[in-house]
Amino acid sequence: MKTHNTLWTKDFTILTLGSVVSMFGNALSGFAISLMVLDFSESTFLYALFIIAYTLPQIIMPILSGAILDRFSRRKTIYTLDFISAGIFALAAFLISRGKIQFPEFALMAFLVGSINSIYMTAYQSFYPLLISEGNYSKAYSISSVLETLSAVMIPVSAWTYNTLGIVPLLGINAVSFFIAAVMETQISAAEEYIETQKATEDKSHRVRQVFSDIKEGAEYLFGDRSLRAIAIYFTFSAFAGGASSVLTLPYFRATYNNGEYIYMAVYGCAILGRALAGAYHYRHKLPASKKFAIALSVYILTSLFEGSVLFFPVPVMALFMGISGILGITSYTIRISATQSYVPDEKKGRFNGAFNMLNTVGMLLGETVAGALGDFVSPRYVIMGFMFLCAAAAVIFIGGAKDSVSAIYNTDK
Repeated sequence: MKTHNTLWTKDFTILTLGSVVSMFGNALSGFAISLMVLDFSESTFLYALFIIAYTLPQIIMPILSGAILDRFSRRKTIYTLDFISAGIFALAAFLISRGKIQFPEFALMAFLVGSINSIYMTAYQSFYPLLISEGNYSKAYSISSVLETLSAVMIPVSAWTYNTLGIVPLLGINAVSFFIAAVMETQISAAEEYIETQKATEDKSHRVRQVFSDIKEGAEYLFGDRSLRAIAIYFTFSAFAGGASSVLTLPYFRATYNNGEYIYMAVYGCAILGRALAGAYHYRHKLPASKKFAIALSVYILTSLFEGSVLFFPVPVMALFMGISGILGITSYTIRISATQSYVPDEKKGRFNGAFNMLNTVGMLLGETVAGALGDFVSPRYVIMGFMFLCAAAAVIFIGGAKDSVSAIYNTDK
C-alpha cells in the first residue's frame, strides 16, 4: 500500500473498530426494546409515542451541537458520549432487573438516548471525514455503510435472546459495548485544525451569543447554497416517508403473520444483504463521475416506488423488492455522503451536519406522528404507499429541479 494515500491509518482504523463494537451492541438491544414496548403497550399509537420520545430531542440537539462542535473537539465529544451511554444502559439493566422501571421511565430513557445519539452523530459525521485520506471518500463511506448494515445481523439474535432471556442481558451487553468503544476512541490522536481556524472568529466574552451566531451562519450556508438546499429538502421528505415506515412495518407484520417479527426480519434482512453486497462493490469500484447524479436521482425514485408497494405482495416478492432497494439505497448513499462531506469545508461540517440532521429529524418526527395516528384507522399498506409516493415526487421536484447545481457536487471523483 502507498503509505501517503492509505485509507487504513491508525486513527481511521480505531474509529472504525470502535463504531463496529458500539453499533453491534446497539443493534442487539435496539430491536429487543422495540419488541418489549410493543408487548407492554399493545398499541401502535403508544409504540409511535415511544419512537417519538427518542426522535423529539433530535430536532434541536443537532443544530445546537453542530455550532458548538465546529469550535470544540469532536474526538473528545465522541468518546465522552460513549462513556455516558454505557452508564445509561447499565443503569437501565439494573433498574429493570429490580422491577423498578415501566413505560414512562423507558420513554424518558429513549429521550435521553435520543439526545445523546443526535449529538454523537453530528460529532461522528463531522469528525469521520477528517480521518479519510485524499481520494478515498467513496471507499471510506462504503466501509461505513457495510459495517452499519452488517450490524443488523444482530437483530435475529436480539429477538431470540429477548424471547428467551428477556431484555436485561441485552442492555448489559450494550453497556459493555459502549464502554469498550469509548476506551478505544480515547487513543485517536488526529489533529483537529479547524478549532484553530475558528478561534479567529471566536467571541470569548459572549459564548451564548456566539453559539446562536454560528447556528445562523450554518443555516445561511446550507440554504444559501442551491445544491445543498435541494439535497437537504429532498432528504427531509425521505425522512418523512422513512418515519412512517418505521412505526408501521413491524406492527403490520406482527398483526398479519404468525411470528410476524421473524418474517419482518427475513424480508428486511434481504435489504440488509443488498446493502452489504453493494457496499462491498463500492469499496472496490468507483462509479463513473459523470453518471453519479443520474444514478442517484433514479435510485431516489425507484427505492420509493419499491418500498411504497412492497407490502401489497407475497413474502417472496417483498424479499426481492427489499433486496433490490438495499442495493440501490447504498449506491445513492455512497454518492451523496462522499460528495457532500468532501464539498463542505472542515470548519463548517458541524453546522452543516447539525442543520441537515435537524431537518431529517423534523421530517422523521412528522412522519412518525402522522403515520402513528393513521395506523390505527387506515391500513398501514396504504399509509406507507402514500408517504413513499410523495417521497418519489420530492426527488423529481427538488433533486431533478436543481440538476445543474446538484450534479456539480455529485459528479466528482472522490
